Amino acid sequence: MTASWYGEPEPHGFHPKGMDWIRIVARGLPLAVLVFGGLIVLLLLRLIERPIFGIKRPLTPHITQFVCRMAFVILGIPFKAIGMPMREKGAVVANHAGWLDIFTLNAKKRVYFVSKSEVANWPGIGWLARATGTVFINRDRREAKGQVELFRDRLSAGHKLLFFPEGTSSDSRRVLPFKSTLFAAFFTPQLREFMWVQPVTVRYIAPQGADPRFYGWWGDMDFAPHLVQTLAARRQGRVELVYHVPIKVSEFESRKDLAAYCETAVRDGLGDLNVETP
Repeated sequence: MTASWYGEPEPHGFHPKGMDWIRIVARGLPLAVLVFGGLIVLLLLRLIERPIFGIKRPLTPHITQFVCRMAFVILGIPFKAIGMPMREKGAVVANHAGWLDIFTLNAKKRVYFVSKSEVANWPGIGWLARATGTVFINRDRREAKGQVELFRDRLSAGHKLLFFPEGTSSDSRRVLPFKSTLFAAFFTPQLREFMWVQPVTVRYIAPQGADPRFYGWWGDMDFAPHLVQTLAARRQGRVELVYHVPIKVSEFESRKDLAAYCETAVRDGLGDLNVETP
């Protein structure tokens, strides 16, 4: 993911003090043990799973899902899912508010993120992404055919691939325009006839009295200060995940039509949280 949307000024920096540090340690330490402990268990299990099942991952995704659910318990953030994840083979497209999306979108349904190749080399996040089966792609037309084949193989194996069509994260209060180019691969002959797409809205409700954009991560925000602010919150807000009705790619004439439909569904899901995008 990348925090590069600059639509509005960022909130002032957070400076923990007093009881903030107790909450940071009380939540941060268990969260670190959970995430990295889960990673170790996942990697060990993958040593057995990979030679037996290959591209299919019938076991390790359960670890990822458990870690993501428990993360909200540790953080003290209530989590609620509305609607049902699709059963059909295909992709999920969602709005992108920040690093918490990783936990949010994995907590209810096992998904595999599609990310730019540079993320694979990021310290910490890159290791986690590779271990959990993230699909890395290069923005190079010469590799487009190979990427479509990769998508087909993963989708045929029953993997739900998750795309962020906005291309960046925002302040959690709006849906940025969806880039239709990200939908182009869905319309290739290898994918169009069997592929479904489910729009999903991620809703972050800030703690009472806090900036409504509390959970958003954008602009020049650094990861560590934003994590510390989240850990230090005296009272947390809540997270809601809205699953919209899945649609079949072959029912749309073009990638632009499909992108517009998904964007509208995801934006409508924000409801009263949505503000106009500049």
